[in-house]
Amino acid sequence: MPRKLVKRFLAALFGITVAASVGLATGPAGNAATKQAAAAPFKVLAFYNGTWDAAHIDFDKEAKDWFPAAAAQNGFTWEATTDWSRLSASGLSQYKVIMFLDDLPPASARAAFQTYMQNGGAWMGFHVSAFTTDPNSWSWYHNTFLGSGAFQTNTWGPTAETLKIEDRGHPSTAGLPATIQSSVSEWYSWSRDLRQNPDIDILASIDQSSFPVGTDPNQQWRSGYYPLMWTNTKYKMLYANFGHNDMNYSTNTRTSSTFASAQQNQWLINGLLWLGGGGGTTPPPTDPISSTTWYSVINKTSGKCIDARAAGTTNGTAIQQYACNATNAQQYQFAPTSGGFVRVNNRGNSAQALDVTNVSTADNAPIQTWTYGGGNNQQWQPVSEGGGYYHFVNRNSGKCLDVPAASTADGVQLVQYACNGTAAQSYRLTAQS
Repeated sequence: MPRKLVKRFLAALFGITVAASVGLATGPAGNAATKQAAAAPFKVLAFYNGTWDAAHIDFDKEAKDWFPAAAAQNGFTWEATTDWSRLSASGLSQYKVIMFLDDLPPASARAAFQTYMQNGGAWMGFHVSAFTTDPNSWSWYHNTFLGSGAFQTNTWGPTAETLKIEDRGHPSTAGLPATIQSSVSEWYSWSRDLRQNPDIDILASIDQSSFPVGTDPNQQWRSGYYPLMWTNTKYKMLYANFGHNDMNYSTNTRTSSTFASAQQNQWLINGLLWLGGGGGTTPPPTDPISSTTWYSVINKTSGKCIDARAAGTTNGTAIQQYACNATNAQQYQFAPTSGGFVRVNNRGNSAQALDVTNVSTADNAPIQTWTYGGGNNQQWQPVSEGGGYYHFVNRNSGKCLDVPAASTADGVQLVQYACNGTAAQSYRLTAQS
């Protein structure tokens, strides 16, 4: 948060019975192998307050939209509550995973949470759920469970950063490349060096290429080591440092989304499926998409196929949806490039690949074919959703291949759009002869 808000924040923090006011850090993404590892459908209960800092309140609003959609696609249910009295043995008995979105429990509920975790419960926390200037006020939580101790510094303003995946063998990082792009967030550092704690497994940290982090010269990180996601190996838990949207504070208007990074979202879903019952080891990697097979690519909403308009085979041919007809204009091959990305070749002219027009990073930029030249705007990451469905994330923009307005009409040109987990961004692949 801005430095000018810190004093106000601390005054509010110690003027209420809750120990800290938390801010939680866009389309649901899942890993098919991790989904298969989940034992059964499970329930998630998320606690929040929604009363402090417009950026944290806005995150709560986003979370209450995004997580239920992700749950529906990934075999669990998600519920949010501001009633912290439900953090009790009886209140938690039906839930496999609990979340802290923008706070940590009041003193009256802390013993119940500790018991829940020590008896095998599962937890995911975000951003301010770890914030404290007095870790000894709940030493088990801040010093033992999280291992982070006290809040030390923050960056400002909120920024998106390159994250280094430190442990690519953990179930939550399954399928992720060596580095990923985060969504925009304010970032926290801590008084304790998590690298020195044998119980802490750091999953991701700020990549050195990201420095400086923050836009305010007085609140920047210019060098150093900053863990952002981690787990305590003695518990079934995950902590994520992200969870603070960028805001226009004069109007309380959102200017970024915590769920704008498809790869960060993949970590969230992988992590939740692991917490909800997946095994303690990374599932074996699977890639059912053959690099030599030609596929029809069928949209989940419309049931129509991705199609090169008028069977075009030249640069600038619009990529549209159209009633499936098994012609070469509707057949595509997924040729690997690097880092889990592919070029998507059209069978009418295999030198032509799906391309984001003008190398745009904007929502609604149209998709065309263009002679493949290795550009990031011509590379896509297939992210399995299970059940044979995928969404496709552009390497240049981090946005998803999308049917505008979830149209079901023939001839609608496809675009890229912020990943949102809707069926308009979901596609089934059918092999062709």
